[in-house]
Amino acid sequence: MEKPIGIMTAMPEELEPILKRTKVLKVDEIGKNRFYIGKLAKKPVVMGYSKIGKVFSAITATTLILKYEISKLLFSGVAGAIDPSLQIGDLVLATATCQHDVDLTPFGHPHGFVPEGAVCFYTDNSLNSIAKRVATRLGLELKEGIIATGDQFIADNSRKKWIEEQFGAIALEMEGGAVGKVCWSFNIPYLILRAISDGAGEGAEVDFETFLTQSSERSANLLAHIVEQI
Repeated sequence: MEKPIGIMTAMPEELEPILKRTKVLKVDEIGKNRFYIGKLAKKPVVMGYSKIGKVFSAITATTLILKYEISKLLFSGVAGAIDPSLQIGDLVLATATCQHDVDLTPFGHPHGFVPEGAVCFYTDNSLNSIAKRVATRLGLELKEGIIATGDQFIADNSRKKWIEEQFGAIALEMEGGAVGKVCWSFNIPYLILRAISDGAGEGAEVDFETFLTQSSERSANLLAHIVEQI
């Protein structure tokens, strides 16, 4: 029996445009979360939105892996821009994820590092190659780079600059680093796709509210086409 593809978002607004493209056959309630089992592009999928933040996203990713035995995990959603060339709606593919709010530097470790872990967790090359081929076919520009994660909504230029300097990140959000760590722990290939919703500087919260739905749709559209090619 073919193992399903796991699909995650953080918020219902990010999941809704994917659900509209999915034939949902069953809905499970586990751990105060809802999982939608069905077919997307004729492929078996299990999907859900985790709720915002690293703990919720780690719970959801772990459930998908252990309960539903997914073969791979795809994450779709929005992010704040660090790279100044990124504009609202631009698509970003993570080459790796990291956690910018982890700090064990008093013990001599670099920012983002926890013993028996790593600073960055790398996404799957095969999935990334599919994403790039699909984007090219659709005439979409896809920016690649490290995406940084933290349990903070960043709306501060100085903090944004610090994250760029420490991690070389081009965008930031609140879930991918935790999802990457879970997938690394269980040897599950994963992909993180984000569309820019704000500039992560002063006033970012206003842009986020304004462009959340539009940017979510752009990310979801590309993700659905990626699933077709897996």
